[in-house]
Amino acid sequence: MLFTSYGFLGFTAALFLLYYLLPKRCQQPLLLGASCLFYLAAGPGYILYILTTALTVWFAGVRMGKNAVEASAWLKEHKEELSREERKAYKEGRKRVRRRWLAGCLLLNLGILAVVKYLNFIIANWNAVLTAAGRTGQLSFFALALPLGISFYTFQAVGYLVDVYRGTVEAEKSPLRFLLFISFFPQLIQGPISRYGDLGKTLYAPHGFDAKQVSFGLQRMLWGYFKKLVLADRILAAVMTVVGDVGTYQGAYAAVGMLFYTVQLYADFTGGIDVTIGLAQALGITVKENFVRPYFSKSLKEYWRRWHISMCSWFRDYLFYPISTSGAMQRFTKFTRKRLGDKIGRRLPVYLSSFVVWFSTGLWHGASWNFIVWGLLNYAVLMLSEELEPLYERFHKRFAVKGKLWYRLFQVGRTFLLVCVLNIFDCYATLGETVRAIGSVFTVRNWSVLWDGSLLKLGLTGLDYGILAGGCALMLGVSLVQRGGSVRERIHEKPYWARFVLWYGLFLAVLLMGAYGVGYDQSQFIYNRF
Repeated sequence: MLFTSYGFLGFTAALFLLYYLLPKRCQQPLLLGASCLFYLAAGPGYILYILTTALTVWFAGVRMGKNAVEASAWLKEHKEELSREERKAYKEGRKRVRRRWLAGCLLLNLGILAVVKYLNFIIANWNAVLTAAGRTGQLSFFALALPLGISFYTFQAVGYLVDVYRGTVEAEKSPLRFLLFISFFPQLIQGPISRYGDLGKTLYAPHGFDAKQVSFGLQRMLWGYFKKLVLADRILAAVMTVVGDVGTYQGAYAAVGMLFYTVQLYADFTGGIDVTIGLAQALGITVKENFVRPYFSKSLKEYWRRWHISMCSWFRDYLFYPISTSGAMQRFTKFTRKRLGDKIGRRLPVYLSSFVVWFSTGLWHGASWNFIVWGLLNYAVLMLSEELEPLYERFHKRFAVKGKLWYRLFQVGRTFLLVCVLNIFDCYATLGETVRAIGSVFTVRNWSVLWDGSLLKLGLTGLDYGILAGGCALMLGVSLVQRGGSVRERIHEKPYWARFVLWYGLFLAVLLMGAYGVGYDQSQFIYNRF
């Protein structure tokens, strides 16, 4: 059930009516039922996957929580009888039990994710190795369908489990409440990857009808639909034309494809998140922001603090920190500092941990070498920037350009172009095609296509380009205004007639200029496939 389908709109409208008409005690069961129905619409068999994750993670969390409570109570009762060493040994023994529950549950659920998402990728690479070695007996592929949102709900469940193990959140006692947490349907398709301690505050609370919050939520949804239907799905035609024929569309076409895809990705992904956050807000539920004007970033490091924030923070908190602070890494740090010197010894563990994070980030996005190389290129640029930081500092001491408007614009433009190049690895079918497309930008001299009318052959008319230009200008304007505070709050302060004209105008823009009609094939949001 796509966010852009009539079925979803009818489903949401019916939910709103029941949510606020029924007694508040019915809101949680209603949301759980709606989330399960939403998931069943993607395929009845897929719900077994999310139920397996929910039940196993809930049970392991309960066991770990009970273990921690019992340990704390026992230590309090026998505090005077035990020596410091005995208390420490008892704590370690109890923690070892919790660690086993954690490891077992992680192995099961990450194993499910690995099998359904990566098994055929592993088989394909193994078969390629056998072919290169001249051997026969290739492995057969498995007919495995990817359950809806498995990467998102698995990571959300894993984050909860680790938080329970660390003691930062209490284990949820109710399996139904926990199932609602990981199956909450607005964020099931493409995130954000919510934390239990954040989402649970409003997800489980009763909500009365708040006209302003409902209105703000619907406005946010409308803005998301504008970005998705008017911009992302319109520019998609040109992107598919360029990436669908690498031999024909080279050089300037490939450069245009990079730019168009970067615009499409932003409009598509942020549009979907707008729908998610807006729908949740209309229900009285707070879902954290996932983007903060990422294309205004002045460096790639800043970009990744602003783009897909929930994913980046997940990898930081649940992968980078555990690896970089582990006992094995501390021993490795001690070894490298002794053998290679303090300067190199301190950096190697960080770089090794970052390598694992970015390799995993690429793999999380998809079972493809394109995504793995994309992740490692991000890693290389970030690590190189860290190494060159002293050089940057000397440059800024010598030339007083830092903070000047023209230099900030240069930094933003440079980062945007870098992101455009990196994003192209998400476009083409194979790594070879991606490399050829990037290489053609520098070797094929056909820049005249930018002004001789050739771009009109990419599936877009002059009117389409005009709509895209106006829509992108509107997105840019909203982002600039948003730096000074909430745009919706500012609009809310205007007279009623002005608000009506603005929002009704946006509604008409979606209705009249959205990329749909006879023969329209509803495009999934890009992150649906993750």
